[in-house]
Amino acid sequence: MMNIDFPFHFDSRGHTATADDNNHIRDMIEQFLFTNAGERVNRPDFGSGLLQMIFAPNSPELASTLQFTVQAGLQQWLGDVIEVQALDVVNDDAELRVEISYRVRRSGEAHTATFVRRVG
Repeated sequence: MMNIDFPFHFDSRGHTATADDNNHIRDMIEQFLFTNAGERVNRPDFGSGLLQMIFAPNSPELASTLQFTVQAGLQQWLGDVIEVQALDVVNDDAELRVEISYRVRRSGEAHTATFVRRVG
């Protein structure tokens, strides 16, 4: 099976760029995190909606809600591929940072990844 790299681009040979399994899983997590519900035509429920929160006022309640909904969404869409072990969502001014620790189900390998989006 071919894992297409995200974002889509061409490699040095002019072919569709591919990613190894671990990078492909990281790419899938990133796509879920920064996609808003309704953006995908055939999967209108796909996405976390985190980008809509980038200018929302910070509060402990918002942080808890985001962590719960993002973890539930990751379980729904990627639960057959990964097991989320820790998740932290930080909204700081015009920067949204998501830190996630997960285990790849097929290999048992543990990974930690940080995803950042800035506005402006």
